[in-house]
Amino acid sequence: MAGASPYEREMSQKALRLLPETSDLIERLRLKCLARGATGIKDLGRTFRMMDRDRSKKLDFDEFKKGISNYGLDMEPNELTNMFQAFDVDNTGKINIREFLVKLRPPLSISRQTAIQKAFQTVDRTGDGVITIDDLRRVYNAKQHPKYLNGEWSEDQTLRKFLEIFETPDDPDGVVTYDEFYDYYVGLSSSIDNDAYFDVMVQKEWQI
Repeated sequence: MAGASPYEREMSQKALRLLPETSDLIERLRLKCLARGATGIKDLGRTFRMMDRDRSKKLDFDEFKKGISNYGLDMEPNELTNMFQAFDVDNTGKINIREFLVKLRPPLSISRQTAIQKAFQTVDRTGDGVITIDDLRRVYNAKQHPKYLNGEWSEDQTLRKFLEIFETPDDPDGVVTYDEFYDYYVGLSSSIDNDAYFDVMVQKEWQI
């Protein structure tokens, strides 16, 4: 398993290329997240959840604005207002965080959704809905990793580092949920135009 860094670099570069040509506010925010990597949208979600002080799973405009700022995105006041209104579809003055993140995901074809689901099920041998080190050990030979070979990492450390690819940076817990796995490949999908090629890439990475 070679990892997905070349795809991730292409995804980031493509997002940066498209950004100046894009006027749609939601698409602009999506591209700004993807420019930060495959976990960009998930990272923004984590930032928003930190703003949700009352644990209502909803954000008002001030929380939304602070979340965008804390995430490091530079946006004009009118752009922020218009974007919030675009997500506040029922005009309640609040946006649902989960619905916001789902809407922000790049759309996927059925074949790509199926490829991701099949890959997750292949790795999740226990069927408990999460990928752990023990699951990963069955499909990824950590002993071939350069840092294992030179003695810098143990086998478990190598496996944990690989799992962190799918987790939110600076907040890994050693467990990958389906949503985390899905969001990672949704990001990478934006750099691959052909459905068949995407399917082959996922199959190759997980030896399906």
